[in-house]
Amino acid sequence: MITIFKNKKDIPQDKEYIELNDIFFNQNTATKLDDRAAKYIQMIDGSELISKYKIRSRFEDITLNTDQLSTGCKTVLNVLYFPDKVFCLKECGNNALEILYSFDVGNVYSEYAMIPFDMEQVKAQTSRECKVIEDYEELKEWWENEE
Repeated sequence: MITIFKNKKDIPQDKEYIELNDIFFNQNTATKLDDRAAKYIQMIDGSELISKYKIRSRFEDITLNTDQLSTGCKTVLNVLYFPDKVFCLKECGNNALEILYSFDVGNVYSEYAMIPFDMEQVKAQTSRECKVIEDYEELKEWWENEE
């Protein structure tokens, strides 16, 4: 299950924190795209991965470079291909959040609550503890009350 950090100080020193998902994707993740990415590109952006660096947009059926994917989609793909790093959630829409929260592994950060309504189970990590939360309301409360 995905691990959530809400304070940067709680991110372990051995885990790299990535704030700028667009830049990280363009410089690292884009070269790794394969069949696993195609599914998420379709689900989030409604586009089709037609080659390693090209997508067919849902808008007017035009071909674009993968650097034109939404930041939410890029964030999901960053977590998918680099589950050992911690990625910022700030620019994710609900469709990307729903997918991220369903991942078996990965790490994300946001100082404010970003929770899809249909979440199932996540690890909430602080410097003191790591606890499994299985409920939207409980996670929202953790985000708002935990120091």
